[in-house]
Amino acid sequence: MAFAKFMASPAGRWLRVIVGLVLVIVGVILAFQPANTLVGVIIAVVGLLPLVAGVVDVCVFAPLFGAPLSGPRIRAAAH
Repeated sequence: MAFAKFMASPAGRWLRVIVGLVLVIVGVILAFQPANTLVGVIIAVVGLLPLVAGVVDVCVFAPLFGAPLSGPRIRAAAH
């Protein structure tokens, strides 16, 4: 639950958004190199998951730890 609580916090959301942006940028850069096009596209698509999850305030891994999917519900349960 501590992991889900951190990921639902503002710092955790920012971390997910930043990591997602970095992965998308690296993926796009790699996608424009002929030898790494597929790898770049895969990295960019994978980067969308933490980016979107941070923006819409959900933690996709929280149910694995017995916490709700929604960030506000995780924060409410932590109090």
